[in-house]
Amino acid sequence: MKVRYEPNESPPLPLSFALGLQNTMITIAGTVFGAAIVMRTAGVDESYLPWAIFSAILVSGLTTIIQSVRMGRIGSGHALLMGTSGTFLAVSVSAINEGGLPMLASLVALSSLFQFLFSAKLSFFRRVITPSVAGTIIMLIAVSVMPILFNMLDKVPESAPSMAAPLIAAVSLFVTLIIIFKGTPTWKLWSPVIGIVVGTIVASFFGVYESDRVAEAPWFGLPSFEQWPGFHLEFDSSFWSLLLSFLFVTIVGAIETIGDAIAIQQVSRRKNKAIDFKSVQGAVGTDGLGNLFSGLLGTIPNTTYSSSVSVVELTGVASRRVGICTGLIFISLAFFPKALAVILAIPGPVAAAYMAILITALFFLGMKMCVQNCRHYHQSLIVGISFWVGAGFENNQIFSSHLGPWSKALLENGMTSGGLTAIFLTLLMELVSKRPKRLRTPLETPAISKVKEFLKGFAKNRNQKDLDKLCLVAEEALMGLLEKGDQKNKRHLLLMARQETNEIELEFVAGPGKENLEDQMSLIGKHPERFGDEREISLKILKHLTSSIQHHQYHGMDIITVSVKFS
Repeated sequence: MKVRYEPNESPPLPLSFALGLQNTMITIAGTVFGAAIVMRTAGVDESYLPWAIFSAILVSGLTTIIQSVRMGRIGSGHALLMGTSGTFLAVSVSAINEGGLPMLASLVALSSLFQFLFSAKLSFFRRVITPSVAGTIIMLIAVSVMPILFNMLDKVPESAPSMAAPLIAAVSLFVTLIIIFKGTPTWKLWSPVIGIVVGTIVASFFGVYESDRVAEAPWFGLPSFEQWPGFHLEFDSSFWSLLLSFLFVTIVGAIETIGDAIAIQQVSRRKNKAIDFKSVQGAVGTDGLGNLFSGLLGTIPNTTYSSSVSVVELTGVASRRVGICTGLIFISLAFFPKALAVILAIPGPVAAAYMAILITALFFLGMKMCVQNCRHYHQSLIVGISFWVGAGFENNQIFSSHLGPWSKALLENGMTSGGLTAIFLTLLMELVSKRPKRLRTPLETPAISKVKEFLKGFAKNRNQKDLDKLCLVAEEALMGLLEKGDQKNKRHLLLMARQETNEIELEFVAGPGKENLEDQMSLIGKHPERFGDEREISLKILKHLTSSIQHHQYHGMDIITVSVKFS
C-alpha cells in the first residue's frame, strides 16, 4: 500500500488512536501470555501474576513511546511496538527455578547493560555475530521453548472431559492457520486474535474458561507493591552460567530488533533511502532500556514486535504519532485489572497453540537467516554442527554424566552451548582464513595516492585493465568520504581488501560523515542541482563499475563496502 503518512508526518488524532487501539489488540495477548507462561511454568504463586503482568505492560507501553519519539541515541524514531519477548521464555524459567524471582530480576537488569554496549558498538560486532550465528541461536530458542508449550497443552481442570484439552488446542490452531493460509492480508494480521477468541469460546463449552477470575478482578487498581521481588546478590556458579545464557538471548533479541528496525524503514517512506543505522542503534538501545526497566520491576524482558512492520505495510500510516498513541493505550490498560484478567483466564491449550505458532515462525526466521547467508560450505557446517550440539546438550545427550556442576549448568541450555559453538567456529574460520590486507592512513586528499599504491601491491596478479578499474572504484569511493566529513576534525581511514576468485571486496572504515553514498547514487539524474557535474559523473562511474555498494552510517563510524567483479 502507498505510504500515506511518513514517520515525521502527523495524521489526525482519531485515526492515530484507532490504529493505536488496533496495534494494542494485536500485541497485548502476547505480552500477557509471555509473563504468565514463565511464572506458571516456574511454579510462581498466582498472587505474583498481577505484578508481573502490570510491570510487563507498563514497560511495553513506555518503551513503545520512547521507541517512537527518539531521544538522543535511544529510540528508532519509528512506530515500533514493544512487548514481552518469547526468546527469553526458557532462560527466564531456568532463572526462577535456580534462584527465584530475585535471580530473574538481577539477570534481566545485568543483561540489559550488554544490550547498551551492543547498541553503541554495533559496527564492531558485525564480524562475530553474523547472520548465521544469530540464525542458529534463534532456531535453538525454539528447541528450548517448545517443550514448555507442549506441557501447557493439557493444563485444564481435572473435572474437564478427557478430550477437552486436545480439542481446544486443535480448534485454536486450525482456525489460526486457515486464516493465515487463505485470508487476505488484513485478516492474516488478526489471525492470532481470532484463533484465541474461537479457542476460548470452545473452552467455555467445556467449563474450562476461568470466568470467576474475570468476575472477581476489579475494574481499576494497582497490584500490591509488596510483590516486588528485589534482587539476587549471591553470585554463585549458577548465576554466572545463567548470565551467559541471558547474554546469548540478549544478542538474539538485539538481532531481531535490528531486523525489525531495518524493515520498518523500508515500508515507512515514499521514496527508497539507504538504511539509517543510527536509527537501528537507537532501536537496540531502547531494547536495552526496556530490559533494564523489566529487571528493576521484576518481570520478563521485552523487545520489538514484527507486527509493527505489517501494520504499517497494510495501513500506509508510518507516523510515529501512532506509536505514541499505542504506548499510551498500553499504559492505560495496565491500570485495568479486569481487562487483563480476561486474557489471563484464557486456557492453557489456547495459549500454547497461540505461542506455538509464534515460536514456529521464530524457528523459520532463524532457518531463513542461515540459508540466505550460508554462501560457502564451511558456513553451512558451522550452522549444522552448532545446532546439533545445542540440541544434544539441551536433551542431556552429550557427555551429561561427565560434566561437573558448573559446566553442566553452563552447557545444558541449548542456546548457550550451541551459541558458544557457533561463535567459536566462526572465530576459528576467521583465524584460518586468509587475512584481509589493511591500510591505515589519515583521511586526506593525499590518501588517494596511498590507496592506489596499496591496491597495486594487493592485486599484482591482475592485469592492468583490472587494476585500473579497481583503483578508479577506490578513488571515487574515497572522494565521497572526503567530501562529506567535517574537515575541521582529523579523520582516519582503515581500508581492508579481500580477494575471491573473480571478485575483490574493499571496505572503507572512517569517522562519521554527513550524507550517505547510497542515497547520493539513487539521486543520479533526478536532482542535478544537488551535485556538480564532476560529482555526478563520479557517482555514475562508481555505480557502473561496482557489483554492489553499501554505506552503513553508525554513531561515530562510516563503513563503505564495495565489490568489484572481474570477467
